[in-house]
Amino acid sequence: MTGKTIRVVVADDQTVIREALAMMLDLEEDIDVVAAAENGEVAVERVLALRPDVLLTDLRMPVMDGAAATAQVAEHAPDTAVIVLTTFDDETSILSALQAGARGYLTKDAGRGEIAAAIRAAAAGQSVLDRAVQARLVSAAVSRSVGTSMAEQQPSAGSAGAPPAATDGLTPRESEVLALIAEGLSNREIARRLFVSEATVKTHINNLFAKAHLRDRAHAVSYAYTHGLVTP
Repeated sequence: MTGKTIRVVVADDQTVIREALAMMLDLEEDIDVVAAAENGEVAVERVLALRPDVLLTDLRMPVMDGAAATAQVAEHAPDTAVIVLTTFDDETSILSALQAGARGYLTKDAGRGEIAAAIRAAAAGQSVLDRAVQARLVSAAVSRSVGTSMAEQQPSAGSAGAPPAATDGLTPRESEVLALIAEGLSNREIARRLFVSEATVKTHINNLFAKAHLRDRAHAVSYAYTHGLVTP
């Protein structure tokens, strides 16, 4: 950290959780909870008024849910990073949040250190998916693979093992880099895996982000899973 305090808005429909999160995060020297909200609508109002660095929000809330609030924040306050903190780890919930623009997704099993680290990462422009969320997405990919295995045995226009057709013109190497991003690898780890330089990896990432209109790595993860680029 450079000494800058990270300003956070916390949103959860349960008072005890809102207050516990605020108290817990205020113990961190570089994090300041500037407001709390009991639903997504109020969360958006707080974000637009205060322009915090991070919105830490639950997913299932009355009036406006976390995914809808995330989409509003992404559109009207794009400099505020959104992290979803929820009990729901199903594929639909995860992808709905990421597609709405969330930069991170954590389950409420996460401890203070993990949540604080995710806030710092999101404020720095990074994406954060906890291990449970990554495992759920991999499991969903496995299920889809099994469900389509019979169809893949039939002759088709595409060759076996090739990336799906609807990948916005990505090259095979760009698709490979995207899949590795979805597996949680850093640029350095991708470079080592592919035996190329980090500069080359960054070039591939810039190109695939432009082609697929991706906002960040979290959006890239969502794209990779919905387009079947991550395989078991």
